[in-house]
Amino acid sequence: MTNPLLTATDLPCFAAIQPEHVEPALDQVLAANRAELERLLAANTVYCWDNLIRPLEELADRLNKTWSPVSHLQAVCDSESLRAAYNASLPKLSAYHSELGQHAGLYRAYRQIADGSEYARLDPAQRKVIDDALRDFRLSGIALPPEQQSRYKEIQQELASLSAKFSENVLDATQAWTKHLSDAAPLAGLPDSAQALARQAAQQRGLDGWLLTLELPSYLPVLNYADDRALRQELYDAYCTRASEQGPNAGQWDNGPVIEQILALRHELARLLDFRDYAEYSLATKMADSPDQVLEFLNDLARRAKPQAQRELNELREFARDQFGQDDLQAWDIGYYAEKLRLHRYRLSQEELRPYFPITRVLPGLFGVAERLFGIAVRPIDGVETWHPDVQVYEIVDADGMQRGRFYLDLYARSHKRGGAWMDGCLARRRLGDAVRRPAAYLIGNFTPPVGDDPALLTHHEVVTMFHEFGHGLHHLLTTINYLPVAGIHGVEWDAVELPSQFLENWCWSREALDLLAGHYQTGEPLPEELYQRMLAAKHFQAGIFLARQLEFGLFDLRLHREYDPAQGGRVLEILNAVRRQVAVITPPAYNRFPNAFTHIFSGGYAAGYYSYKWAEVLSADAFSAFEENGIFDVATGTRFRESILEVGGSRPAMTSFVEFRGRKPRIEPLLRLSGIAA
Repeated sequence: MTNPLLTATDLPCFAAIQPEHVEPALDQVLAANRAELERLLAANTVYCWDNLIRPLEELADRLNKTWSPVSHLQAVCDSESLRAAYNASLPKLSAYHSELGQHAGLYRAYRQIADGSEYARLDPAQRKVIDDALRDFRLSGIALPPEQQSRYKEIQQELASLSAKFSENVLDATQAWTKHLSDAAPLAGLPDSAQALARQAAQQRGLDGWLLTLELPSYLPVLNYADDRALRQELYDAYCTRASEQGPNAGQWDNGPVIEQILALRHELARLLDFRDYAEYSLATKMADSPDQVLEFLNDLARRAKPQAQRELNELREFARDQFGQDDLQAWDIGYYAEKLRLHRYRLSQEELRPYFPITRVLPGLFGVAERLFGIAVRPIDGVETWHPDVQVYEIVDADGMQRGRFYLDLYARSHKRGGAWMDGCLARRRLGDAVRRPAAYLIGNFTPPVGDDPALLTHHEVVTMFHEFGHGLHHLLTTINYLPVAGIHGVEWDAVELPSQFLENWCWSREALDLLAGHYQTGEPLPEELYQRMLAAKHFQAGIFLARQLEFGLFDLRLHREYDPAQGGRVLEILNAVRRQVAVITPPAYNRFPNAFTHIFSGGYAAGYYSYKWAEVLSADAFSAFEENGIFDVATGTRFRESILEVGGSRPAMTSFVEFRGRKPRIEPLLRLSGIAA
């Protein structure tokens, strides 16, 4: 039987990949890689780029081409059999990477290159590959005695399995809850688009009436628009208790014990490597110098944000009391009355904007913005195999007509697909002989799907999210670096990786850009100027509350990992409540179990790193201010951003790239201004 995961193809053969292919393919590749590594080390006594680093890159690429489609399919087309194969593979992958990180012979070879004459002959990107590898050897326990190295491997394997379990629990808990309505009365207040989506969801499951789920295109309209307060509370309770010991599915997919195990293992790992805590370990690969520096940064923003957030909440409470007689504002009321206040104050709702953002206009507009900014073109490609009929494939070409990369676009929420939006690499750019292999990426969303014969109509928030993920995609796809470990997003400090994504969001508010991407789905009418002005006026609506919420996440994450004590356990709710007393103005009910579905830090790579969103936003806001100064589509500024930030990827420190673009180090004032927070 031919195994599609072992077949040399340009892009993955998704339709042919079956769960039974996964473990045999992985076993074969890992065994071959191990044998080839030993052969490489034995074949030489003096090591250089060509006889060691370049062949090692080939091994890493071979493994990625086998595992990347498996990991991707598990996220977008989950099934019981695929999940079993995926989970069975995780310990094998973890063991392999731990072996590499603790391989004494391999470490000596890298050390020899770094300390010898070869290093001076390498270009700066190659030297960064060597430097990063030596850092990673230390973080993999190369200096530990054998017994502790063995424990390190065990911890990494357990953490890989627990992170997967955490994500699975969230997905299962999200999909387990539905509410079937045979009467439309409880849906009063919901926009027509949300009601149509609920009816379509019911029909897809062979039901009459309407079906509500906890997927965001269904959940958020209920919280923001449903007049039925009991319905809002019912969905809120189900959503905020997912994967916990509380709520309608209490205990069935409880992530509470999983969190405790993850935190304990992370702390033990950090202590093994002689870090004080996991926060210090996490920051070893980031721009920030220390957890204390990050805490100072977050606390400073919290001091600025909380007074404004409190004023905004007081205004909302007064409005709900005076206009609606509601003097007991609960967590499930905030979104509902916020929409009423937005409509009252600015005569604007997300639903009024939705008809102007059909996907048939937004997508070409997004590509048009990128074309004007960076001198590229985005074109559809036919005949590429995908994993679902909704998926589209595109290529990016430069001004000379040369292909720079390709990407898959999977936009809509559906069953068996992980929630959220993300970009992930399919292939990294690298040199293959005399040619260069172009990168490929997955761009994934969970946006409102089309209903009936109409195109998908997006909220402006969804448009912003699409721009965000496309920014990540450009970072990965426009790289000109040919060494896999530092090409595209590889090798970029985690707290700088959000710079291009958050940077691109700013064009969603520009009139010039909106003229490209907004137009009424029925008439083609551009976004009316009067509506645009209301949109701008409402841009910073409840900005303080939003920032306080983001800071709550960041502080909770950092303190959770900074203050872990094996004798006391995670103290998850205790730390969360302490952070909320410091920064939050909205106190959720005691049964809220937000941490149990906080996939970013427990299964998404942001552990002790959620602050990165705000840290990188300082960079992105300051970078955007250069366009405010020179023109929103200034060609020279766009070219400089492409060359200084996007193309260099992880080949040098992110601060070096930023300073080259901006001519100085970043300032916080543009972030405060663009966020609507008084300095």
